[in-house]
Amino acid sequence: MFSAPDPGLFRLRISLRAVLGIGLAVAVCESAGLSLPASITGGLAALLALFTVADPTARGQALTTALMPVVGLPVLALASFLHGVPAVRDAVWLAVVFAGVYARRWGTRGHALGIFAFMMFFVAQFLHAVPDRIPELYAAVGLSLATASAVRFGVWCIERRRPLPAAPAPPAGRGLGRPATRQAFQATAACAFAAAVGQVVSHERWYWAVSAAWWIFVNAASRGETLVRGVRRVVGTVAGVAAGLAITVPLHGAPIATAALIAVCVFGIFYTAAPSYSWMMFFVTVLAGLLYGLLGVLHPGLLGLRLAETGVGALGAALAVALVLPVTTHAVTDQWVRRALHAVHDCTAAATRRLAGDAASEPAARAAELEGLLGRVRLALAPLVYPLNPLRARRARALRVLALLDECARQARGLVAVAADPDASHDARLTAACRRVETAVEALLGAVPERAAGVPSTGVPDHHPGAEQALGHLHDLERALVALATPLRGSSLAQA
Repeated sequence: MFSAPDPGLFRLRISLRAVLGIGLAVAVCESAGLSLPASITGGLAALLALFTVADPTARGQALTTALMPVVGLPVLALASFLHGVPAVRDAVWLAVVFAGVYARRWGTRGHALGIFAFMMFFVAQFLHAVPDRIPELYAAVGLSLATASAVRFGVWCIERRRPLPAAPAPPAGRGLGRPATRQAFQATAACAFAAAVGQVVSHERWYWAVSAAWWIFVNAASRGETLVRGVRRVVGTVAGVAAGLAITVPLHGAPIATAALIAVCVFGIFYTAAPSYSWMMFFVTVLAGLLYGLLGVLHPGLLGLRLAETGVGALGAALAVALVLPVTTHAVTDQWVRRALHAVHDCTAAATRRLAGDAASEPAARAAELEGLLGRVRLALAPLVYPLNPLRARRARALRVLALLDECARQARGLVAVAADPDASHDARLTAACRRVETAVEALLGAVPERAAGVPSTGVPDHHPGAEQALGHLHDLERALVALATPLRGSSLAQA
């Protein structure tokens, strides 16, 4: 998991920036004389600002970060006032859950603000916040967000050099067919179950079950994806509890050692979030144990209770996706694979137009869109390629689809690189090769939105190096698309 590809060391840099930003935020809170619970609240606010804000541009990120206190502080105050009224508190939190998930229909900004609102309610339960603490909690959130923003946009603005790729838009739909609406109902049902059963397990730490159910629904679109994320969360929590028993409990909250381990956990959360949800949950669980150690309430039974509450949350998520507006893995997979194949065609057509002399064509943007869609395909196929999947034939087909789509992306990237070379030029054979790629896509999808315009030969002799490289990528791309017909046709990758 730690050797996963990291082009430009992007994950490494944002992980180091997170340690710096969160560390400085907590230091500022401590220097301001705020209490330890307030400093923890500030550290969590800084972590969320650096972790969830994913707008493509630095300006968009700054706006989303500025909106966080507008959304989160009223929720934090409301949770504090309702702490002594359990029935109303639970009902309001479920309303926050629904609104937070529904906000995902507005893209990355709605996603980040929804998470922040949920976590502000969570931190009020975690710290048993009461109204008297609101002023210092507000101060901690404000100071931490300002410090994290200074690090992100001033000291170390990684995204200014390399803007984040825009997240692929979710599949279209109306009413309950819209993914955000459907998931809002599912997540609310899962959290309601988690809150009810979690309080039976523990009247003091029930909120861990609600948190587990909520986070399982983040970046999961189908029944299979949600179940796999639930399993991975439990696996990561088990490993984290084991590490907590061996490391965090013996520390007894020693400040210096605990602070060093917290920095390691923060780095681990950011660095492993993309390649492995289980590893991320391992670090989250260890971090939670360290924070409880600082608060002076950590003991082995508490770590075991966290594991039990995580299991309750995972069970609630599983029941919700199975019983409330269920969507099959096949339905989601089919949508994302089709969109990825359309993106392959678009990227090929744009590169061919650039080679033909169309300076307005932007194949690099199409290639970035293809990479984003392939990331969604991998998430959708995760339930089928999971090692514990007993349906070996479907797992083999899913792995074959992933391998061939990765090959398509590799050839498309090579074609884009050739098109970016000013010495590369048009060759009449490129149009014919692009036509064959379009035909292969049509054979899989039935149609393509547009065809690349044929451009007459510019008179450049055959076997020009740029044209030869482009032809090689197009031929390999055609072969990969033709090979995709076998696993995509016939029986489905997953059943309804």
